[in-house]
Amino acid sequence: MVEDPDAGLVEATGRGDAEAASRLVARHLPRMTALARRMLGDSAEAEDVAQDVFLKVWTQAARWKPGAAKFETWLHRVAINACYDRLRKKRGVGLDEIEERADTAPDPEQTLGQNQTALAVDAALQTLPARQRAAITLCHYQGLTNIEAASTLEISVEALESLLSRGRRALKEKLRHLAGAGASATRTAQA
Repeated sequence: MVEDPDAGLVEATGRGDAEAASRLVARHLPRMTALARRMLGDSAEAEDVAQDVFLKVWTQAARWKPGAAKFETWLHRVAINACYDRLRKKRGVGLDEIEERADTAPDPEQTLGQNQTALAVDAALQTLPARQRAAITLCHYQGLTNIEAASTLEISVEALESLLSRGRRALKEKLRHLAGAGASATRTAQA
């Protein structure tokens, strides 16, 4: 049997306890939003996914069977599936069908202060296949163990490790220019 710190809150939520549901949301919303943002590369889409995940928690909590897996593992699975659904829908949409959104980017002065390396990593992450992106996001950004991430993705630990390895190699290749730029900047500064 798996020890689950959320079991009592999930059980209370299943009985319709709004306070327990609020506590689950407060505890897990930031991580689910971060997961979806990394998977989708879009903050607005990520917020929609997080909202869908917690709507599902509210409607499905009464059916939760404690002990099979941790609630947080199930929550990650629901979020990953919602992201996969949105990624599949995005692939089938033409440019003319995409709605225009207001530019929410910070003004240029704020942009200057942003970490360019983090932006490059996020951009490179978006180019990975969805399953590699999910494995890297769960293990490196969400802090799940390989066993937890494999359970979330419903694959073996060996398959997860293969996804991680391929994803890391692809990221390393895509980000190779950053290592070269840092080394040349260092040489220039020393000269």
